[in-house]
Amino acid sequence: MVSADKSLGLQINFYNERRCRVEGLMGRRALGKINAQLDLTRHLFQSDGLPQPWDPQKIFSTNCLPEVEIGSGKGLFLQRHGTARPEKNLLGIEISLKYARFAASRLARSKVDNARVVHADARHVFSEIFPDASLAAVHIYFPDPWWKKRHHKRRLLNPDFVAQLSRTIIRGGHLHFWTDVEETFTAGLAALETDARLDGPQEVIATQAVHDLDYQTHFERRMRLSGKKIYRSKFVRL
Repeated sequence: MVSADKSLGLQINFYNERRCRVEGLMGRRALGKINAQLDLTRHLFQSDGLPQPWDPQKIFSTNCLPEVEIGSGKGLFLQRHGTARPEKNLLGIEISLKYARFAASRLARSKVDNARVVHADARHVFSEIFPDASLAAVHIYFPDPWWKKRHHKRRLLNPDFVAQLSRTIIRGGHLHFWTDVEETFTAGLAALETDARLDGPQEVIATQAVHDLDYQTHFERRMRLSGKKIYRSKFVRL
């Protein structure tokens, strides 16, 4: 039997390997060094450092219900959305420590005070920490497709996790799901449609980028600049 810690470690290794393969194929630069003098204490958390029972005001300046991004990568979405909507609270969940630290450093450098990153497995955070109706929205952009059939069980969106998403999003809240892999999109929609509390999928129209970083994530930027198709959807919590 594989322990929970070892299972998480295997997931992180597969996740980092996939990112390395994408970096090689798309010419992606490696993560830059983080300034050792940069204070990340306001922006970076471990899962056991999140307040229990959950209270957003203990990590944010306000008690506004947060929007959560699962898989924050380099933190572009958190930086852009946090800067554009300072009245919102944003929490990114990132399973890879090096990416969690990089995203947090991006927020600290940019002085984005309404966004945080937690290094954790999203499944644990949703099932063990977030109570019912505690999130304003959930963003899932370009999750690992887990290409091999034997790895499909590792995919983020399955009926059990979708039930957790529906439980934690408030009525009227949104769930955003984007990917560049058609089969992942089809499988993800099938999982999301198993929960009657989610209304969708609703069409999402792509907008024209007005500057070099006018994208939801770095992954979207690379895909669009290389001419790849992006599959987008939005669901509303009934």
